[in-house]
Amino acid sequence: MDQAEQLRIIKANRQSRPLARVITVTSGKGGVGKSNTAINLAIQFRKMGKKVIILDADFGLANIEIMFGAVPKHNLCDLIYQGKNIKEIITWGPMEVGFISGGSGIAGMSNLNRDYLAYIIQNLVELDAIADVIIVDTGAGIADAVLEFLVASGEILLVTTPEPTSITDSYSLLKALYRHPRFREDMTKVKMIANRVEKEEEGLVLFNKLNAVVLRYLKIPMTFLGSIPQDNQLQKAVMQQMPVSLQNPGSKSSQAFEKIALRLLDREETEKQPKRGMAAFFSHIVSGK
Repeated sequence: MDQAEQLRIIKANRQSRPLARVITVTSGKGGVGKSNTAINLAIQFRKMGKKVIILDADFGLANIEIMFGAVPKHNLCDLIYQGKNIKEIITWGPMEVGFISGGSGIAGMSNLNRDYLAYIIQNLVELDAIADVIIVDTGAGIADAVLEFLVASGEILLVTTPEPTSITDSYSLLKALYRHPRFREDMTKVKMIANRVEKEEEGLVLFNKLNAVVLRYLKIPMTFLGSIPQDNQLQKAVMQQMPVSLQNPGSKSSQAFEKIALRLLDREETEKQPKRGMAAFFSHIVSGK
């Protein structure tokens, strides 16, 4: 039995199971607040009654665990090479938000034999029963590993700031995605979040500026989710390794994250976007289809 056939069997076996909503958070450059956005949206989803797991796919960096103030005992490598099951590699942070450290495990998945892949994907199926929403926090930029995640994702949140370099790098990321041989515009929704703006209107101006160029040259439709304002309370929370949505729910940034989370849940109903689940997400990566 070849790898493709095994993946088809796994897919058939999970059709009757509930599927998680997989949201991929990315950025064109580092330092724009991508991981902070992922964490605070996770907290807001939990407040709304959703079960959430974050997959930290930013190789070499430990942003999620640092911001959560929790050190994971295991990562995805232990699932792949040490025989751990999926529940054993989940670390539980504030408000029972789970997170999985990717380590270097995901980067090597394409080189694994079919038995390893079948084992991994069968475990990932279990995430669909554990979580309603899975947030994938990618690395920044246009590295191959980042693009593989974006191509596999049906829903991308692009975090951008008003800095000229952030705007330029966001466009470069979308251009690289558009040129990827497996990118399908009809299967992917790109949604932009404007971070570190002085007011909501500045975020909308930023979106319109980037969106005009993207529509003209790449023909990728984007939607605007909202703005996260400059907020000293957010910086204080980061220094204390706590999500601002927990430490100071009344802060400007917390309220902005809440609005964006609500919009995402509202659009889940109106867009009727099919949920792929985590196993399908990884199957797309490792099968190269």
